[in-house]
Amino acid sequence: MDETTRIEHRLKLHDMRVLMSVVEAGSMSKAAKHLGTAQPALSRSIAELEHALGVRLLDRSPRGVEPTAYGRALIKRGVAVFDELRQGVKDIEFLADPTAGELRIGTTESMADGPVLAVIDRLSRQYPRISLHLLMGYMEGLCDQLIERKIELVIIRLAKSIFDRQLVVEELFDDPYVVAAGTQNPWTRRRRVQLAELVDEPWVLLPFDSPAGSIMAQAFHASGVEPPRATVFTHSLNLRNRLLATGRFLSALPRFSLTSLSRPASIKALPLELPGTQRPMGIITLKGRTPSPLAQRFLEALRGVVKPLRDAGS
Repeated sequence: MDETTRIEHRLKLHDMRVLMSVVEAGSMSKAAKHLGTAQPALSRSIAELEHALGVRLLDRSPRGVEPTAYGRALIKRGVAVFDELRQGVKDIEFLADPTAGELRIGTTESMADGPVLAVIDRLSRQYPRISLHLLMGYMEGLCDQLIERKIELVIIRLAKSIFDRQLVVEELFDDPYVVAAGTQNPWTRRRRVQLAELVDEPWVLLPFDSPAGSIMAQAFHASGVEPPRATVFTHSLNLRNRLLATGRFLSALPRFSLTSLSRPASIKALPLELPGTQRPMGIITLKGRTPSPLAQRFLEALRGVVKPLRDAGS
């Protein structure tokens, strides 16, 4: 009997699903309600699974159930198994009807407003029935979602290094931050601007304790200037752009957001550099997880969209 046959005899897909549901719910009764079955049936499935493996998978207490070390090890692989099965079904559906499909992407608001927006526009014209789900966040949280297989791709400004062996990183292009203002702002008519001249202007910035905001704070320090006391701190790109368009405020934006990809005609970059803000933009995927056909087409389109930005930086 080969290894695959032994596993097939010892593990049932249904029992694995029951184990994962019980751990997620935290109790047998809640899992039974969620699955629409009787609690004794779930207890029987868990018992059969523990008997087949010869180890205890759950610790039971008046507060509920928690996985043992054996249970956590099995569930970790079980998540991958069910994810691959779901991906397989999606692949079949997409191959049967290439105009349809579903893809979950993690990204930032600025990337969504630039290259991701351009790809969505392109693909939605080619495949009008596709469904794209965008989860906004920062790299650490989005990578956690990727490892948990809740999203398939992360498209983001990369940290200086990513050492997680579960992840595959592809750099797309390098991009710095620029100081931006509305076209009516008097600073846009200057040929040269020093960062020190702008400190007392009204600013709208990302919070300095956020990953992108900290990059800006470091840029001010590198220029020998204390970061300004911003009039508005916000994570909202829409709010920043609307305030810039009034002509009163300054802000810092990724350079790519002022290219033709987003075309904010009422906003332009000021003629100065922000030292130390250059960071690579890239794609993060999960090692060993085969991209779905729709994910592959999305990535192909993304590489085409950012090629002018990559060429401009080389």
